[in-house]
Amino acid sequence: MIAPLFNDLLGYIEAGGFVMPPLFVCTIVLWFAIGYRFTALRRGTKRGARALIARYHKGKKPSSDGVLVRALRKGIRLQSENKPYLRRHLDDAFAEEQKEIGKYHVLIMTIVMASPLLGLLGTVVGMIETFDSLGDMSLFSQSGGIAGGISQALFTTQMGLAVSIPGLIINGILHRKQKDIEMELAQLKDILCAEIGQ
Repeated sequence: MIAPLFNDLLGYIEAGGFVMPPLFVCTIVLWFAIGYRFTALRRGTKRGARALIARYHKGKKPSSDGVLVRALRKGIRLQSENKPYLRRHLDDAFAEEQKEIGKYHVLIMTIVMASPLLGLLGTVVGMIETFDSLGDMSLFSQSGGIAGGISQALFTTQMGLAVSIPGLIINGILHRKQKDIEMELAQLKDILCAEIGQ
């Protein structure tokens, strides 16, 4: 079962020429980064910042773990220490969470933008091979001639778009989720500072 699938995959990579291995590596890195961002962007609660703090003060501490829950724990701890200029301390404490939720965003966008260009490079190489075959009149050459060149061009174009389009859509969803969490973290800071009048 695995061997035929592996052979098909190798055949697909070979059909696209030298551009296919980098595109294949881009695919693996892209989905690793997307998976990482999915786990990093777990809120830990469905409640908003105000409801989360109110429940925490009533002794109903969230059992799950996520960005907002970890930030709330740090914020409550700092608030209970009665530190002056609490907002500065909260900014420092929340910096780790804010860095974590933004991790790999730039990498994903780079892959999404570079993949179609790699596909286009493969298309150009395939078309050059096609025109070389026409110029030499080697319609059925060892390398595949016209059919081989056009096939290579289409494979790389397809692969470039197959990497880019899902990555673009999913990263857009994740980026919106990141912005929502950043707004919730800012609200947590505001509420915690307002409670002690800082």
